[in-house]
Amino acid sequence: MSRIGKAPITVPAGVTITVNDGLATVKGPKGTTTAPIPANFETSQDNGILTVVRPSETKQDRSMHGLTRALLNNAVVGASVGFTKIIELRGVGYRAEVAGKTLKMALGYSHPVDIPMPEGIAITVANSTPTSENGLLAATITITSHDKQILGDFAADVKGRRPVEPYKGKGLRYQGERVIRKVGKQADKKKK
Repeated sequence: MSRIGKAPITVPAGVTITVNDGLATVKGPKGTTTAPIPANFETSQDNGILTVVRPSETKQDRSMHGLTRALLNNAVVGASVGFTKIIELRGVGYRAEVAGKTLKMALGYSHPVDIPMPEGIAITVANSTPTSENGLLAATITITSHDKQILGDFAADVKGRRPVEPYKGKGLRYQGERVIRKVGKQADKKKK
């Protein structure tokens, strides 16, 4: 029994959903998103409520029921409100800026790191001065998109350019992400 699949999706005002040939197209104020619908699955929409109905009780259909509903819900939320991820740059000399359709970062390497932005992504950067009081926070990158999958892929690509090192905590991390810190080597205390 898929509890997620049985849950109805609330469709906000200003969002329209059309289903053609196994593909649901969701249009809203933030953009247009698509979600696949497996063969023989049905969707019904009435009074701003969208439900997904599976064709049978086979294991394959039961497993696809929750996934289909989750993908449709992500498309509705993305088209109406959008998704946001915030990445923190922590480290002395770390900087970020947006130049056209490219995110340019200085991450302590001998060269700048340039990442081209895919379609449907918007980025804002807030630089600050890293101090010990703010945990060496050098900048925050706010990434927004109407497509959750594109947003997650791009944010993971950005974050992977400089993983957090466990001793000082320098690197890129999501806002609110818990980083496990390690204790460095201790000086040897010899008895005399």
